[in-house]
Amino acid sequence: MAKIHIDDKLIRHLAGLLRETGLTEIELGSGRERVRVSRSNLGLPSDSGLAPVSKPTTDSVPATALTDEVETAQPDAVTAPMVGTIYLAPEPGAEPYINVGDEVQAGDTMFIIEAMKTMNPVDAPRSGRVEQVLVGNASPVEYGEVLALVS
Repeated sequence: MAKIHIDDKLIRHLAGLLRETGLTEIELGSGRERVRVSRSNLGLPSDSGLAPVSKPTTDSVPATALTDEVETAQPDAVTAPMVGTIYLAPEPGAEPYINVGDEVQAGDTMFIIEAMKTMNPVDAPRSGRVEQVLVGNASPVEYGEVLALVS
């Protein structure tokens, strides 16, 4: 695998654009090389006085390698397979797909992520007990973000 050159000046410039414009993500690239800079408010109130965190990432690594890194770092983690809006229930007012303490089987639907007006199920990658749900209903999620812990 070729060594990736990260242009710190470019990342700082893109992070500044995020702050100036209020955007949450900027991605640019040429060919196979891509740089994505995104930020999240981490659930902090807007008047908290704390600035949103900017995290530079590169997407030149195959998606499967990134998923493997997340899984290795936290083996109980169920992560977002895409960027979008997550829903905990099949429709407003319905019971959520999962609750803390529930037993899930591999392949059970745990969440729905809406991306480009398409509803995409997020299935349990393994059987186990739901230890934590780390996202709120109708909140934005990023690729690789930990959604829940299943042990």
